[in-house]
Amino acid sequence: MIPRYDRPEVSNFWTDKNKFENYLKVELAVLKALEGDKIPHGIAAKIKEKALINPARIDEIEKVTKHDVIAFCTSITENLPAEIGKFFHFGVTSSDIIDSALTLQIKESLEKILPQFSELLKSLYKRSLEMKSVATIGRSHGMFAEPLSFGQKLLGFYSEFSRHYKELEDFSKNDLTIQISGAVGNYTILTPAVEEKVAGELGVKVEPLSTQVIPRDRIAKLININGLIGAAIERFCVEIRHLHRSDVAELHEGFSKGQKGSSTMPHKKNPISAENLSGIARVLRSHITIAHENIVLWHERDISHSSAERMYLPDNLTLLSYALNRLKSTVDNLVFDNEKIEAKVANEFTYLSSYYLHHLIEHSHQTREELYELVQAAAFAGHKTGRPEDFYNALISQLKDKGISTTLPSPTLEEIKSIYLKHVDSIFARVESAYPIPT
Repeated sequence: MIPRYDRPEVSNFWTDKNKFENYLKVELAVLKALEGDKIPHGIAAKIKEKALINPARIDEIEKVTKHDVIAFCTSITENLPAEIGKFFHFGVTSSDIIDSALTLQIKESLEKILPQFSELLKSLYKRSLEMKSVATIGRSHGMFAEPLSFGQKLLGFYSEFSRHYKELEDFSKNDLTIQISGAVGNYTILTPAVEEKVAGELGVKVEPLSTQVIPRDRIAKLININGLIGAAIERFCVEIRHLHRSDVAELHEGFSKGQKGSSTMPHKKNPISAENLSGIARVLRSHITIAHENIVLWHERDISHSSAERMYLPDNLTLLSYALNRLKSTVDNLVFDNEKIEAKVANEFTYLSSYYLHHLIEHSHQTREELYELVQAAAFAGHKTGRPEDFYNALISQLKDKGISTTLPSPTLEEIKSIYLKHVDSIFARVESAYPIPT
């Protein structure tokens, strides 16, 4: 991970030193599970006391052995008495250690990421409540449609992120598995009972059937979830970027003292955070292809997945942490121009075409198709001049020409809000029930 996007609280789990520490943790759990059966009591404690993690020494040995787990084991046992060291790595194959340790690295990462994700949800919900009573013009195909609560707009993103939070949380509870099943997963030396003991010691579940490796659809599931989080991040950031534009200007990102928006244009305030996160989200999604291709291994085991995982897994989880934290800061510091937001609702009026259409359906005898044509013609006429009164007068004239006698309401901004925001409380209540605010 390049320093610009590093999150040491996550990336540190992916250093060689921490990886080897997890290798040792797995090896010691195996020894402990075997004591009193295959090996004497106290071996695990004696090895733990004398074991030294020395990545430089492991690297030196690997240059000769061309095998990282053998290099790791040699670096440990060369400092142990032979009568103790001979039990190290007893009955296991390399993948038992590598894949189980990898699960522990993922577990450590998610234990940092999930609380960060929770904080983002809290911020999104808080800003949704803040904007709940502010009417904004909704857009369909990028065109003005009908008003809605700006808080409801934000609540939609909260809902999407909440779904993915639950998916990630469920993965961390149910899909983190280890294997201690030996060569090709047939328990030649070890037993499923030993494997269960090791899993209990490490605080994770047993993979029901490992084929010398933990099936890579497990990791693909995690990367799919993270890819969906990336898509949610970019969808929200695209909304920010659209509303940030000079010709819209309904919001802007926080702009700190001393910040500059352009090397040559002092007036600029750019949506740099949303743009940055759009790019980060694309990188997160790009890992899905690698994760899927890593599922397709030969027979019971090959290592074509290994090189890819060494690179993309640390990047994926570190970037996810970076993105969630930066997005939270962005959400916290968004500045909304409520006056400008509601001015579009007050000054744009053709969205009332739907309101008037349904009013006329209820209060006249014409068909829907006939009324639709009348309202559409009036809306297009009013749109040409951009004046609400021209739309209203054109509709009155159209109705008069067709012999339709009815009184058309002419709602104020507050009345418009009462029409279009009347169900916002029930929408919030329903979302709160489906996606409770994290505590």
